[in-house]
Amino acid sequence: MTTDAISLRSVTRTYGRTHSRASRRASPDDTTVTALHDVTLAFPRSTFTAVMGPSGSGKSTLLQCAAGLDRPTSGSVTLRGTELTTLSETKLTLLRRERVGFVFQAFNLLPSLTAEQNVALPLRLSGRRVPRVRIREVLQQVGLAERARHRPTELSGGQQQRVALARALVTRPEVLFGDEPTGALDSQTGREVLTLLRTMVDREGQTVVMVTHDPVAASYADRVVFLVDGRVNGELVGAGPNHIATHLAELEATPPPQPTTLRTPPPRPTTPPTAPAPPTTPPTPRPAFTTTPRPEGQSC
Repeated sequence: MTTDAISLRSVTRTYGRTHSRASRRASPDDTTVTALHDVTLAFPRSTFTAVMGPSGSGKSTLLQCAAGLDRPTSGSVTLRGTELTTLSETKLTLLRRERVGFVFQAFNLLPSLTAEQNVALPLRLSGRRVPRVRIREVLQQVGLAERARHRPTELSGGQQQRVALARALVTRPEVLFGDEPTGALDSQTGREVLTLLRTMVDREGQTVVMVTHDPVAASYADRVVFLVDGRVNGELVGAGPNHIATHLAELEATPPPQPTTLRTPPPRPTTPPTAPAPPTTPPTPRPAFTTTPRPEGQSC
């Protein structure tokens, strides 16, 4: 049995227009962007992985492909033995609903529902029975059992994020994905949420994959995977926030490779240059005029 919760093999994700199959040539206005390029990566079970990289490095695309929210252009994505790229949209929806949890920067809570009603929403949408004991259990797990009947407007930002976390956990997902889950929280509240995620991995065996820009948040993870220009660019294991920040700064400071460009040749002259005059041959000196004396007695 595999020990990986999620594995990606040679995953490439390209957006935009591609060349015509008929002509096999691209017109000048065709543009494509490769967000992920031949990524091979595994997320072991019961581990906490943070994904970092400069802006535009492909972090969110990696998360979406791994979670089945987006389909890779090529390659394979496997969730505990299930190949996601071959599933229909209906089966993908069912898989995400039952086996995957999501926590985002925006809490996405319905303001008219109480905390326990928001937590129960995924079960209701799937047509499953909503066991009240389970709802209370996950609210207790995130420290909000006494706030079950409060609406989002009656909760702080950190408490709302905890409700969103409880909602993601209610179906007992195999993998919990977080896209900047502490991005909208102050530092103290963010640390509380991160500590909660860390506890779920250590005590509950939960698998967590989190995209973040914050080195402090990433330091709660077992390892940090770095992306640059859609490619995996190393990882750190058990690193502190200072080490992570330094490594990230080095990646952001490294300029991307520049395409080779040919210099434009100088314009050709419109009129040919005047050919140099041939070297002048000095004239042959003429002999000096001499007079031949006539013999005496002769006249001209």
